[in-house]
Amino acid sequence: MAWYTETTTEKKKSKKELWVKCKNCHSHIYAEEWSKNLNVCPNCNYHGAISSYERINLLFDKDTFEELFSNISPKDSLKFNDLKGSYKDKYETNIKKTGINEAVVTGHGKMNAIPVVIAVMDFRFLGGSLGSGTGEKILQAANYAYDHNLPYIVISASGGARMQEGALSLMQMAKTCAGIARLNRKNIPYISVLTNPTTGGVSASYAMMGDINVSEPGALIGFAGRRVIEQTIGEKLPDDFQTSEYLREHGFVDSIVNRKDLKDYLSNVLSYYNR
Repeated sequence: MAWYTETTTEKKKSKKELWVKCKNCHSHIYAEEWSKNLNVCPNCNYHGAISSYERINLLFDKDTFEELFSNISPKDSLKFNDLKGSYKDKYETNIKKTGINEAVVTGHGKMNAIPVVIAVMDFRFLGGSLGSGTGEKILQAANYAYDHNLPYIVISASGGARMQEGALSLMQMAKTCAGIARLNRKNIPYISVLTNPTTGGVSASYAMMGDINVSEPGALIGFAGRRVIEQTIGEKLPDDFQTSEYLREHGFVDSIVNRKDLKDYLSNVLSYYNR
């Protein structure tokens, strides 16, 4: 009787399913433990990436979330092509891979019984880049919050503006900020949650506009890259530069909140506004 021997491919697959390697401390963690700990390293508290729907499930009361504007998707207005193919092919591939039509999921529901409107960016979709569809969904969600007098929360995870849309992408910075600024007319609270990473045009617009700016621990937050800044100013930057801890120390972030505590933190803040 011949003994069954795993192939190299099967061994790699089995190992991948069993273990997750932390990108910060490089510890190997059981995948089951990693998942139970909400994709947070139990050794160094590094907050790994999670999808938009995973965040929504963590934050909203069961069966209360209703998605809005899911029909909005990217449009290849410039007929953009590069050496790796067309923009249209890229976003259609991302739609199939992620199951979402844009780099943000928008909707409303209840967070510890408090009604809220939310926009949750998803880094899996073209690096969470800000395209015209992304900006339109964030604006429409802000308008929904305005019309229904509901607090608005945006959770950012983005590499910045989507270059394949050119100036159309950059226009979303002003458009989303205008929609959020409109909430002030009714004193509707806007809370911005910054996760790893929040960079480029997103960090330069609505991500830093919150009445309260909150971040997950260790998140990369900034506009230009570290190397570009160092070359521009001709100086060496601190090791913790562009981290959420550095930004809190310098007044750009109000609070740093662990993922497991975020729902209670946000609902406590919103209960204060509801007094």
